[in-house]
Amino acid sequence: ADISVERRFVPESCPRAVRPGDFVRYHYLGAFPDGARFDSSYDRGTTFNVFVGKGQLIAGMDKALVGMCVNERRFVKIPPKLAYGSEGVPGVIPPNSVLHFDVLLIDLWNSEDEVQVQTYFKPEKCPRTVQVSDFVRYHYNGTFLDGTLFDSSHNRMRTYDTYVGIGWLIPGMDQGLLGMCVGEKRIITIPPFLAYGEDGDGKEIPGQASLVFDVVLLDLHNPKDGITIENQHVPESCERRSQTGDFLRYHYNGTLLDGTLFDSSYSRNRTYDTYVGKGYVIAGMDEGLLGVCTGEKRRIIIPPHLGYGEEGRGKIPGSAVLVFDIQVVDFHNPSDSVSITVNYKPSNCTVLSKKGDYLKYHYNASLLDGTLLDSTHSLGKTYNIVLGSGQVVVGMDMGLQDMCVGERRTVVIPPHLGYGEDGVEGEVPGSAVLVFDIELLELVSGLPEGYMFVWNGEVSPNLFEEIDQNHDGEVLLEEFSEYIQAQVDSGKGKLAPGFDFEKIVKNMFTNQDRDGNGKVTAEEFKLKDQEAKEQHDEL
Repeated sequence: ADISVERRFVPESCPRAVRPGDFVRYHYLGAFPDGARFDSSYDRGTTFNVFVGKGQLIAGMDKALVGMCVNERRFVKIPPKLAYGSEGVPGVIPPNSVLHFDVLLIDLWNSEDEVQVQTYFKPEKCPRTVQVSDFVRYHYNGTFLDGTLFDSSHNRMRTYDTYVGIGWLIPGMDQGLLGMCVGEKRIITIPPFLAYGEDGDGKEIPGQASLVFDVVLLDLHNPKDGITIENQHVPESCERRSQTGDFLRYHYNGTLLDGTLFDSSYSRNRTYDTYVGKGYVIAGMDEGLLGVCTGEKRRIIIPPHLGYGEEGRGKIPGSAVLVFDIQVVDFHNPSDSVSITVNYKPSNCTVLSKKGDYLKYHYNASLLDGTLLDSTHSLGKTYNIVLGSGQVVVGMDMGLQDMCVGERRTVVIPPHLGYGEDGVEGEVPGSAVLVFDIELLELVSGLPEGYMFVWNGEVSPNLFEEIDQNHDGEVLLEEFSEYIQAQVDSGKGKLAPGFDFEKIVKNMFTNQDRDGNGKVTAEEFKLKDQEAKEQHDEL
């Protein structure tokens, strides 16, 4: 009689069936026809591991295992001539016993096997694949051939990070990861002689076990990598590119290679501002921000040794490649001065603006990226200032010098000559470069420096008497004020333009009122010129 095989359970998918010469791991129960059990692998807690068809088993078992799939269960009846025959096994199996085996196949491989790789997802873009000596970060589930999970990086909530192809991994994994793209998912099946061999790992993995790794690659770099720059948008006109020592304001989105966002300046609604090339940012960023134009968008890919290294930081895991999509808003150098471009100059341009002149002008103020901050046109009235008197930012005082009426110019003001690091709350960002388009509409010439009032003609020798209208030898502020007003009205005298009349007069009066008693006497009363002469004479 031959063996009888009943297939009690056959899995839906059976990629491979046992052939003679294969190595198998299986569990079994051995019983006599009356149900009395004589042996069980389950009691020993380990599978039975053996080559099939090499005479290492009783003949009936060698036959019964052929054609079996992993996870298949067979019920096998073996006649004595294909088992232990007329001799039996003393003390265990009587002579001429029919044996019943309940067999469950756990594992199957052949010494000719190689690593098997099955890719089940591949991203559309794959700029780079894993090569020997690359460093990778991946997630995996590790199972045996029967589907039992023995390990998972997902459960630990952290990737497995390692060099590939230099012996840090089991040989089958070193091989199975080669050629992978970031984002790719593959199933890597490894025979035990390319995994943990006859002894297993002493923990979860038994000896002679095939391993199945379901792997997704998250990250990939090589220690020799530099940064990679992909230009996405470069403005057509780019008069200046950033250099070491410049101060940059830029927006960015920071992601990992798999697309996970870890940081964004846009979400904070403010630019990131820093010096470049000076070590204030990670090395890869210091390098990647050089040579950019205002308005440029570029992608900077930074390997971990030029990023946050093996430790990582915050939401950035250790050994992670970083991808920054940046947009340069503006940059300047602390040594920059005001830049003036004349856009239109009238043909008769003889009277030029100077310190002390009263100017009326129109302007549009914007940032370097074109964002409009403010415009006098929208207010419908000019902006009026006394030049060089600190009524505007220093850069504007510089930019309005030597201009004639009707002239139009563009003035670019770096922040240290503008609103500085703090800017103006809600209006001008900190450290912003400002662009003013200016048109000068009116110019009232100022007085020589230090003067608030000058005579147009000869000065009366009896000045004090003229001012002291009631001839009581004292001049009060009111008398002084009326007199100056009369001189200005008749054209005999001129006040510094752009200032409040009462303030100037009070200022002049206080200068003369030496003892500060609110009255000026003839003794106190002196002209500035006279005073200067006296000082000069004394010298």
